[in-house]
Amino acid sequence: MLCAASSYEQKYYFNGSFSQIPGDVKDQLHIICVLFTEDIGGIIMFVFDKEGHLQIRTQALDSDYNYDEIGAALEVKEIQRQRRDMLNGLELYYRAVFLHESLDLEPWQLE
Repeated sequence: MLCAASSYEQKYYFNGSFSQIPGDVKDQLHIICVLFTEDIGGIIMFVFDKEGHLQIRTQALDSDYNYDEIGAALEVKEIQRQRRDMLNGLELYYRAVFLHESLDLEPWQLE
């Protein structure tokens, strides 16, 4: 898990294993998570799968009748659209640092 936020506990968590990520990226993740939980409710998590793909997962307590499941799905798609470059960069970072993949990047991918 990279990071998560909960509207129930009003807390944000950032995994210390990713401390080398630039501060502005950490700040953006923090803002995204907090705004999501304020607007939609529930819990949002940024999680890497076994192949190194970054997934945005959301969930809510069964008793949370204020959680907007449709709004959550739409908001996740909007985050993925607006922050595509940042999310792709995080995936490359994870694959290189944690999965120890040799990344053959073309010069245009580094811009």
